[in-house]
Amino acid sequence: MDVLSVVGLVLAVFAIIVGAILKGAGIHALLSAAAFMIVVVGTIAAICVQTSLEVMKRALMILPWVLRPPTFHPENAIKKIVEWSNISRRQGLLGLESLLQEEADPFLRKGLQLVVDGSEPDAIRSTLDVDIHAREAADTRAAKVFEGMGVYSPTLGIIGAVLGLMAVMQNLNDPAKLGHGIAAAFTATVYGIGLANLFFLPIANKLKVAVLARTHMCEMQVEGLIAIAQGENPRIIEGKLLGFLQ
Repeated sequence: MDVLSVVGLVLAVFAIIVGAILKGAGIHALLSAAAFMIVVVGTIAAICVQTSLEVMKRALMILPWVLRPPTFHPENAIKKIVEWSNISRRQGLLGLESLLQEEADPFLRKGLQLVVDGSEPDAIRSTLDVDIHAREAADTRAAKVFEGMGVYSPTLGIIGAVLGLMAVMQNLNDPAKLGHGIAAAFTATVYGIGLANLFFLPIANKLKVAVLARTHMCEMQVEGLIAIAQGENPRIIEGKLLGFLQ
């Protein structure tokens, strides 16, 4: 569980509610079915028009990363690669073949298979780079779904405010309704700007960080596998991979 994400989300809700109370608006001022329909439902509608079904499914799949980001253990990966390097120097590349079925990470297993097959370093890099960039591009597109929601919601908040003011203008002959009507009109703006800046945009950036972290991890693994294929000294390999932890 990402404690900072939990704290941030709780503080976001707390800030809006307490801020409304301190300003004298009260919690009831934040409750508006009309604003919810215009801003929340409208934002979802806009992002559905923009996004393909596959990208939307991937976005929903990686959304839990905000609270439970994928965990990486680069130190363990370095230790494993150095161990493979030692085996390779003692038994040759074919000595690694028995380890293929034991490797749980599909990406690392694919790279190890390329090494065991005696592929050239350039071929190993180009093959694995395709996997890295394809997965990074797919996850980045998914993260941008929430970024798009952060772009659309403030505009829809303004639309909600304008619609509310239009309703107020129709009741100018009844001064008792003016104050309540204007307050209700601006509730949509609070929804739009608040959701964008406290939820949608931070979520998008959090997911992008997780995507980059995984890409960095995969690049480190590629360098280690290529070093094994080139027959480099295990100590040199370890020193090179430790540089990725800086």
